[in-house]
Amino acid sequence: EPFVADEYIERLAWRTPGGGSRGGEAFDPKRLLEEFVNHIQELQVMDERIQRKVEKLEQQCQKEAKEFAKKVQELQKSNQVAFQHFQELDEHISYVATKVCHLGDQLEGVNTPRQRAVEAQKLMKYFNEFLDGELKSDVFTNSEKIKEAADIIQKLHLIAQELPFDSLMGFCCYPLCSPGKYHDLECQLIQEFTSAQRRGEISRMREVAAVLLHFKGYSHCVDVYIKQCQEGAFLRNDVFEDAAILCQRVNKQVGEIFSNPETVLAKLIQNIFEVKLQSYVKDQLEEHRKSDAEQYLKNLYDLYTRTTNLSSKLMEFNLGTDKQTFLSKLIKAIFISYLENYIEVEIGYLKSRSAMILQRYYDSKNHQKRSIGTGGIQDLKERLRQRTNLPLGPSIDTHGETFLSQDVVVNLLQETKQAFERCHRLSDPSDLPKNAFRIFSMLVEFLCTEHIDYALITGLAGIPSSDSKNANLYFLDVVHQANTIFHLFDKQFNDHLMPLISSSPKLSECLQKKKDIIEQMEVKLDMGIDTLNCMIGQMKHILAAEQKKTDFKPEDENNVLIQYTNACVKVCGYVRKQVEKIRNSMDGKNVDTVLMELGVRFHRLIYEHLQQYSYSCMGGMLAICDVAEYRKCAKDFKIALVLQLFDTLHALCNLLVVAPDNLKQVCSGEQLANLDKNILHSFVQLRVDYRSARLARHFS
Repeated sequence: EPFVADEYIERLAWRTPGGGSRGGEAFDPKRLLEEFVNHIQELQVMDERIQRKVEKLEQQCQKEAKEFAKKVQELQKSNQVAFQHFQELDEHISYVATKVCHLGDQLEGVNTPRQRAVEAQKLMKYFNEFLDGELKSDVFTNSEKIKEAADIIQKLHLIAQELPFDSLMGFCCYPLCSPGKYHDLECQLIQEFTSAQRRGEISRMREVAAVLLHFKGYSHCVDVYIKQCQEGAFLRNDVFEDAAILCQRVNKQVGEIFSNPETVLAKLIQNIFEVKLQSYVKDQLEEHRKSDAEQYLKNLYDLYTRTTNLSSKLMEFNLGTDKQTFLSKLIKAIFISYLENYIEVEIGYLKSRSAMILQRYYDSKNHQKRSIGTGGIQDLKERLRQRTNLPLGPSIDTHGETFLSQDVVVNLLQETKQAFERCHRLSDPSDLPKNAFRIFSMLVEFLCTEHIDYALITGLAGIPSSDSKNANLYFLDVVHQANTIFHLFDKQFNDHLMPLISSSPKLSECLQKKKDIIEQMEVKLDMGIDTLNCMIGQMKHILAAEQKKTDFKPEDENNVLIQYTNACVKVCGYVRKQVEKIRNSMDGKNVDTVLMELGVRFHRLIYEHLQQYSYSCMGGMLAICDVAEYRKCAKDFKIALVLQLFDTLHALCNLLVVAPDNLKQVCSGEQLANLDKNILHSFVQLRVDYRSARLARHFS
């Protein structure tokens, strides 16, 4: 711990007897002083002793420092001597290495001509054997040394080819230039390669291939290898899977055998495409090309897809620099004769198939489809207005049949979807938008024109006149189904057509065609407003049949037991059904538009209907109850204007029962203040007591 003098003195005093008051002892300053003096002397002695020890250690340290410095100097001198020796040794080694290199160059200069002379001597020896016609050397007679023999013959053949034939030496060397010997050895090497391949001896195949690399028959060696690789490789029904497995197996092996594995593998793939695949594709397609367009298109799509998938797998292998172009050319060579006229076959099949689907549906309904004929929308409107000379003939009874079928639509869309998929896969990229547009045009023709449009016009022709009794309004069912079908059509447009034309000028053309179709259908749906006339006609018929004059002017004013009239009940029930039907048949803004038109006409009908009767006090109350029920029915429309009209009508009906003194106050109320005075007057005139002088005076 750190030395603190005060604490040290305190402890010393505490230990000294008489140095403190603890223990009851009296304080003795002399004894404490004596203790302090003695302790100071001890400390002085201790200090002297420690000081002598410190001086001794300092002297020892200085002595050792001098010795260490001397030793370091000696080591530095030794290091300098060693470094000088190392430099001398390095110079000596460099000198020796230079001498050795020079000697090696001299030896090589002497040995190289000697080796060439030895090789030339051997070649001359073998040359003499060829001239004598007797091959006695072991290299020619021993079949195991065929590699050395091939090397010798190759060299002699090259030498002989360089000599002019008209010279004596060239004439003598002709046997070496003739095809016989050279080709015999080539055949032996290829036979050896074939045998090694059958035995599965990769190392031997590699040796023979390396020898044949310098011969003209090297390509024949590759052909033999490719041929034998395919033996037993195509035993299953799936030629594409067999080809992929074969190429994968050869890819692992070919690098161990040939010095140019990518070329050999590319040649194998080319052979597979041009022989196996082309033959297989031809057999599969030619069988149905003229007899069955559907099966032909399915097979073409399937084969082309499987071929491109195989090509994608082969892209993993090393086939050279531009393997994408190489494989594309192979695929094109197989399918070019089928893809040139693909779209014509597709359109022809789609047209006949779509027509058959529609005809089969109409036959199942025992319906003879009528010709829609020609003429624009305005002409159709005029014919419907006159109810004569309709595009389908006179007004017809469809017996509740909409002539729309979701099964037919699903079949047509499915056929077109498959056509789009085939078009995407089989069309040239430059022709893809154009071909997709042609398929889309076929869909428009058969789905939109021949099916939906025909059903709409048939439905329009089947709309009964407004004065028909018990008329069935099937046109709303047509609208409902047409709306559902068009949503399916629009979904296919976005899901399958748009990706094919999104980046081409055909996009605007397709969008315009779709817009024209929608506008034409909306015009026909708008023309179906005659259905609302039929609804109003049905309401008129109900009111005429059920409403009695005595309803609003009962004989016994005190004995009225009903809350609203029977006519009101039936009309409200009919209206609610039609509102629900309209909501189910349409969507979007069309619902609000049609319901607003129906609501306005419904209000006008009730307004005019109430104007036909005169009302007693109790009859006026019953009329108010009827209008309240009509207003409750109007809430189902969920159209603000319609509800406002019935609120006003309800307020007008209050004029039928209000006390004469309060007429002016009621007429100036919030709901009636803005109405024409003639309208108010017309309702007041319906009261049975209107003729009384008091009522006339108050209202005037």
